[in-house]
Amino acid sequence: MASSKLAAGLHIVATPIGNAADITLRALDTLRRADAIACEDTRVTAKLMAIHGIDRPLLAYHEHNAQRMRPVLIGRIQAGEAVALVSDAGTPLVSDPGYKLVRDLHEAGLPVHALPGPSAPLTALVLSGLPTDRFLFAGFLPSKGAARRTAIGELKGVGATLILFESAQRLPDTLADLALLLGGREAAVARELTKLYEEVRRGPLPELAAHYAGAGPPRGEVVLVIGPPAADEGEASAEDVDGLLREALERLSVRDAAADVAARTGRPRRAVYARALELARSPGPDRIGNPAETPLSQDRRARRKGRGDGRDD
Repeated sequence: MASSKLAAGLHIVATPIGNAADITLRALDTLRRADAIACEDTRVTAKLMAIHGIDRPLLAYHEHNAQRMRPVLIGRIQAGEAVALVSDAGTPLVSDPGYKLVRDLHEAGLPVHALPGPSAPLTALVLSGLPTDRFLFAGFLPSKGAARRTAIGELKGVGATLILFESAQRLPDTLADLALLLGGREAAVARELTKLYEEVRRGPLPELAAHYAGAGPPRGEVVLVIGPPAADEGEASAEDVDGLLREALERLSVRDAAADVAARTGRPRRAVYARALELARSPGPDRIGNPAETPLSQDRRARRKGRGDGRDD
């Protein structure tokens, strides 16, 4: 490889996602000739550097110190240095810190170079056997159940294969929510990619949810790949929405029932809330809940309790 001084600027270098041999010749050459290497965790990067016999200064750059370190890195590049940017694994900036640094460098007119290499989302996608012509990488879903179901509802209508990161501990709960909201779509759970115990388990979402509900959380890093909606999947009908609302209003306030059904159907929350109010106020057999206290009054009381005061909305 070239032995001349590396060009000044930021060099974004992809590193292995598991197998240390998955690093390009260009990446090794860049890391050897960089004036410094900015990394998420110096301990993780030091191990990779030791494997390949590279000894360069390591600078910690992560979400907790990024605001302080960005000016430091930019200053070094302005002074003519070549700084390599790596993440703990895979391609930097993909669910890792770094995009603000790249943005600021562009605004300052400073050079940025990207070296292609390992990527967990793409590795999982090509192993999944699911459509690859259109895909959306959505990162991590929210950890809390209600927020996670809302996020899934927002993704329901996306006409593409979905790629998600998830922790092993949350995988069973996430699969249960995905099966509830996305039905029988084909999916794949890819874990420990490129490592000795690499595994890709494929099947409909309900089948995968049942498997991990019984087996428990797996070991290792997990990527979820979910097939696109079928052509006839469509949006929930008005009758479906009413049925779900009636069931939800038996156990939840109007606001919470609307949020739950909106997440499960992908319908706009405002419209579902308006329909929930109609059902709550309707007389006769359509009345939901305790006749002495309508879900609307329950909802207001719950909100007052949450605020800690007696004011009405």
